[in-house]
Amino acid sequence: MTLDLTGNGMLGLTRDALTTLRNALLRDTGPSAPAYLQEAGYGGGGALFEAFRQWLAGRGHGAPESLAVDAFQHEATEFFRQAGWGGLAVGALHDTVATLDSSDWAEATPEQPLEHPFCHLSSGMFADFFGRVADAPLAVMEVECRTAGAPRCRFLLGSTEVMTQVYEGMAAGASYEDAVAATA
Repeated sequence: MTLDLTGNGMLGLTRDALTTLRNALLRDTGPSAPAYLQEAGYGGGGALFEAFRQWLAGRGHGAPESLAVDAFQHEATEFFRQAGWGGLAVGALHDTVATLDSSDWAEATPEQPLEHPFCHLSSGMFADFFGRVADAPLAVMEVECRTAGAPRCRFLLGSTEVMTQVYEGMAAGASYEDAVAATA
């Protein structure tokens, strides 16, 4: 089954358009750009989740939250791939945060490198999307990014409290792995 963009309130957008929007926001708003992109991603997460729910039903599955972890990972990867975003591997780090890894994530632009991870639209989108699966608010932070020269994009997902502690640990100079371990 293919993904029905129009029927799910979605549209096709080229990577070039998204990259141009990101670059214009960065140029014109500087440090505010990530917040604008995260807000936009979060705003679209609900429709994306409903599209996923309908896509799963069309494939003969129940609700996303009813799937076993392996089945969820497989289906979510296929859904995001069909939607043009790329593949995802779902995992965990120190049993404290979930991880989403992708070596082909569409928001990343290794051909236009930046100093820091910059898949902020995806971070907002994941916070809403996976928060619906968890039935709890989640915070998302990208800690590795192909735009910043890493071989993959890696997003950490966790409660706001845990992710605040991770952020503070990293701001104090710890690696994200050590910052996550300190919250366990």
